[in-house]
Amino acid sequence: MAYASSFSPVTRSSLNAQVYDCLRTELLEGRLRPYQRLKIRDLATALNVSETPVREAVMQLVRERALLLQSNRALTVPRLSTAQYLELRRIRLELEGLAAEEAAERATAEDIATLETLHAALLAAEAGAEDMAVAAEAVRLNWHFHSRIYRAAAMPELFGMIQGLWLRTSPLLAYLYPHAPPTYPGRHRHLDMLDALRSRDGAALRAAVQADTLEGGARLLRLLIDIDQGRVDELTLLGATPVALPRVLDPGG
Repeated sequence: MAYASSFSPVTRSSLNAQVYDCLRTELLEGRLRPYQRLKIRDLATALNVSETPVREAVMQLVRERALLLQSNRALTVPRLSTAQYLELRRIRLELEGLAAEEAAERATAEDIATLETLHAALLAAEAGAEDMAVAAEAVRLNWHFHSRIYRAAAMPELFGMIQGLWLRTSPLLAYLYPHAPPTYPGRHRHLDMLDALRSRDGAALRAAVQADTLEGGARLLRLLIDIDQGRVDELTLLGATPVALPRVLDPGG
């Protein structure tokens, strides 16, 4: 017997969007490392889809400069130069500072409670970051902590810009553990962010977000400079980082 359904049919465009969102999430959460070569066939197998939506999704990410299609048609994860990293960091400081100021006025009690949970989980992951799987979880949790704040700003255009910047910088976060873990001269800057959210102090939240980016990333910047100047062998460093592939898409959505 036929019946009316509220479900929307799965179209080719919606599948393309699911694949794109999955690959973008892998990048944002730091699961794909610099120089990592990606093959359409392997990605399609990992995601349990045909090659066509994967090809369209990766080309979109190439246009966004989150992936690199080389002259020999090899598809890789770009490795930002130190100059590119510094330029993007400068832009991030302004955009994420603006999002933080707006979030201070709009964040809900649920947002703050979720952020407290994420921060506690992040600290636990960092404590066990000698295990690469746990280290990857720390990177993932850090993105979710920050993105929760920026989403709370309720400025979707701004959030889209911030996501675009993290798409390009997040692969470098594969270098954080155990080579350049975030450190702070005082207490963890996430605690300052939480205090600013509770008091709805936009200026304090902006300052805490910017300080977290600068202080938490200081060792990563020094590592990049050491690589540039030949004091660290990048190939050896990358050899300690396992290759990740996206997880199978849930056909049930």
